[in-house]
Amino acid sequence: MTNSPLVVGVDAGATSTRVSVHTLDGARVGYARAGAGNPSAHGLARAVAAIGVALEEALGSLDGSRVVASLAGVAGRVDELVPELAKVWAGQGVTRGPEVAGDVAIAYVAGTPEPSGSLLLSGTGAVASRIVDHRQEMIADGLGWLLGDEGSGFWIGRAAAKAVVAALDRGGSGGLLTELVLDHFLGSERGSSPRQSADRLVRLAQADHMRLAALAALVSQAAAAGDPAALEIARRAAGRLVATVRRVHVSGPVVLAGSVLTNEGPVRRAVHELLAGETVTTARDAAGAAAWLAARPLLPEDRARELHPAFTATP
Repeated sequence: MTNSPLVVGVDAGATSTRVSVHTLDGARVGYARAGAGNPSAHGLARAVAAIGVALEEALGSLDGSRVVASLAGVAGRVDELVPELAKVWAGQGVTRGPEVAGDVAIAYVAGTPEPSGSLLLSGTGAVASRIVDHRQEMIADGLGWLLGDEGSGFWIGRAAAKAVVAALDRGGSGGLLTELVLDHFLGSERGSSPRQSADRLVRLAQADHMRLAALAALVSQAAAAGDPAALEIARRAAGRLVATVRRVHVSGPVVLAGSVLTNEGPVRRAVHELLAGETVTTARDAAGAAAWLAARPLLPEDRARELHPAFTATP
């Protein structure tokens, strides 16, 4: 129906922003991606602009006045964000701005319609949270790359780099993981000795520490080939992650989120093994999850639960 009500969900993160537009029966009628929407990391103006670009593209030719509810899941919320988003929504003909919630709760909803449970997220960073009635009640880790985020992509990458430089420092050539890491950092510009290669790798990692997070994918690749060092790093990462979620988990499902845990690989498999006996699900589309939360008060409870897969399906 051309005049049917619409709901809008926003997943605004530190890397990208996604906006999903749905009818109340869960059908996705618009979707768009834009730049980073984290106001704490990138500033209020840049975050609002990115969200605005994604909203405009997702609505397309749809009439904004049809939007009856919106919810934005935002990493790094600041107080000024709410009125600024209301202006953006008004510019698209939407009469009321979005509610704003934390991105952790939205990530949980992307994996389950159950109101209470736990989230375990490992991407570049790592965090666990207890969710009660779709709201974050308790959090563990999420303390950043320098002092926390144990089991995250950054943690895995740093562990890989440490293992490689330690092997090189001892004069060894290392295994597949060493070769992959050296190719990533040095390419053909390796040192004339293992120690020189180690020194070059250290300098490059210190100059741009965030490059270490990219090594997580190399750990998965090496572990799949049976590299002992990579398998050990994956095992340790899974142990750290499960220990973190055990600190907050009481009952209900455990939702896995973040690239380390939503993509098939040794860490995800080990986490599943360590959580045997728990109900474990995987987060899907967070923008759709935000739209589902916006629609939920407008639907009978059983109908909202039934429609959750439609809202959160990967676009």
